[in-house]
Amino acid sequence: MQPCLFCAIARGEVPSHRVCETDDLVAFLDIHPIRPAHTLIVPKAHHAYFDDMPPKLAGDIAVLGQKLARAMKSLYGVERAGFAFMGFDIPHAHAHVMPVFERDDITSRRAIAEEKVTYRHPPRAEDAELVETLARLRSALGD
Repeated sequence: MQPCLFCAIARGEVPSHRVCETDDLVAFLDIHPIRPAHTLIVPKAHHAYFDDMPPKLAGDIAVLGQKLARAMKSLYGVERAGFAFMGFDIPHAHAHVMPVFERDDITSRRAIAEEKVTYRHPPRAEDAELVETLARLRSALGD
C-alpha cells in the first residue's frame, strides 16, 4: 500500500488544524478550503472508500458532520451546510463539511452548463487564517 496522507494526519505525523477527534475519527480544516471552516472528517483506520467502512463508522462520521454543520450554520449565519463523502484526490474515505454560501459551493457536474469544465484546488489558506477559523469553529462547537 502507498503511504496515505490521511493516515499520517490521523497518526499526528503530518501537522493539521484539528477541529476535533474521537477514538475513531479526526476532523481537521482543509488547507484548500472551498469556504471558511471547510472541514474533512477521516476515520483513523484506513478505508479506501466510504463503502468499505463498517456501517457504524460511516454513521459516526455523519453524526460528527451534523454537529459540525450546526456549528458552521451558527458561526456563519448560513441556512445550510454541505456534507459529502468524497475520495477523488486521496483514496482514504473522508467526508467534507462546509458552510454553504452559494448554491454551487457543492454541486454536480451535471448541473454545470459549460461543456468543458476545468478544476483546480482552491487557493492554499494561510496558516494564520486557518488558526483563526479553527478557534472560531471550536468555540461554536462548544468544545
